[in-house]
Amino acid sequence: MTTATRWTLPLLAISLSALLLAAPARAIVTAGTPTSLHSDTDGDAEADRQAVSREIERFRSSSISISQAMAIAEARHAGATTADVSFDGGSGVPVYRVKTLHNDRIWRHTINARTGELVGGEAALPPAELDLEDRDNLAALGAIRHRLVDAVRVAERAASGKAISGGLVRERGRLNFSIVVVSGDDLKEVTLEPPGARAK
Repeated sequence: MTTATRWTLPLLAISLSALLLAAPARAIVTAGTPTSLHSDTDGDAEADRQAVSREIERFRSSSISISQAMAIAEARHAGATTADVSFDGGSGVPVYRVKTLHNDRIWRHTINARTGELVGGEAALPPAELDLEDRDNLAALGAIRHRLVDAVRVAERAASGKAISGGLVRERGRLNFSIVVVSGDDLKEVTLEPPGARAK
């Protein structure tokens, strides 16, 4: 599962289990170009920076945190777990788009980032309608001990900021949580590998 917007950011690669138990001394920081947004068009760098700045400002003016949005979505179905969450400042009311996994279905929720209210109804998608990689990632999510909310907490601490999006990514056979954090005026991507998430 990936968020709709792709960012080029400094990368913090961290072991989730190590950080839940110890200080974040094992972080690997790779320099990158912060606040650079990839879009489907060939927009210039200045327009991209301005778009990112507007999104960050809308995010900062929101009352609901990403963790609260996940909790609101998960509360809709007892036992649900979040697979993907992202902030969408858009042109109207800012919202969080949250995908949860419950009873072999993906539930899509839109949460008002100012009030915490559910916008519109819920949409359910059976995993059979997902591609193979997403189905594998969701199966692994159900098998690991840590949840996305744990990864968000660790990423916010490690990057000294507030998470704006998070989800599952698979890189070189490893399933990781990828969290984008607003830190000062920059964005940082924190990648965390949950224990037991390595592909067989």
